Order: sequence, then structure tokens, then C-alpha cells
Amino acid sequence: MTSKTSNIVWRFLDLIVGGIFVYAGALKVLDPVQFANDIDNYKTLPWFISVRLAFYLPWLEIFCGLALVFRFLYRGGLSILTALIVVFIGATVAAKVRGLDITCGCFGHASQHWSFPQHMAIDLILFVALVIALIREQLGLGPSFRFFGKLERH
Repeated sequence: MTSKTSNIVWRFLDLIVGGIFVYAGALKVLDPVQFANDIDNYKTLPWFISVRLAFYLPWLEIFCGLALVFRFLYRGGLSILTALIVVFIGATVAAKVRGLDITCGCFGHASQHWSFPQHMAIDLILFVALVIALIREQLGLGPSFRFFGKLERH
């Protein structure tokens, strides 16, 4: 694959992954009470922390997703989203092991009808995409982007 084609593919991946997090965060912002209930269903945190997270995490997802889309504070966005998805996968597996029947709340009401394997498949795909992008960025293989400038190589 040529360098230009490779850059287009990786840029497309950034847009998709960033867009997914912006979309998921926006859905949660629209219904923070439901998201607080979704967090509470995991039975790992006290209610008052679940409520606070329900108001904070969606905005974090949106800003980090926008960091991927616009490649502004890109490494920070990648790092935070990777950490969030790791925590979420861990919480989901722990809830499943404890026999809790939960919905993740990731995509609002649409995700309530997904099975555990569907949730995990989507989460693992996002995790792998984030890790690959993070590794490429750390190795200096990805293009750099100035917010108000042209696309440049490192």
C-alpha cells in the first residue's frame, strides 16, 4: 500500500472511531439520568459517583472523539479513549462474571437489545483500532495535523 493510500486509510479510521465516540457521547448527554442508571447497573460504584460520571464521561468522549476527527490533541484523545474502553471492557466482563444482566448504555436505546457477544465484539474492535492508532502515533508513523494548517509528516 502506498504512503498516500495508507494515510487515507488511517485518516478514515480516525474519522470512524472518533465519530463513534462523538455519537455515543452525544446520546448520553441527551439522557444523563438513563446513563447514570446504566452505570449504576454495573454495581461497582456508589450512586452519587454514577450520577457525576453520567454528566462528565459523555463530554469526555465527545471531546476525545473530536480530537481524533480534527487531530488536535490527538495523542491525548487516543490515550484517554483507550483507557476508557479498557475500563469499560473490564467492568462489562466483571458484571457478566457476577451474573448481572446489564445494558452498556453506549448507544442509548439501540444498544439495549444487543447481546453480550455483540457488545464485546464492538468494544474489542474499537480497542484494537485505538491501540493500533496509538502505536502508530507513538512510533511516528501517522501523519501530523495542524489545526489550521496543512497535513504534514513528522
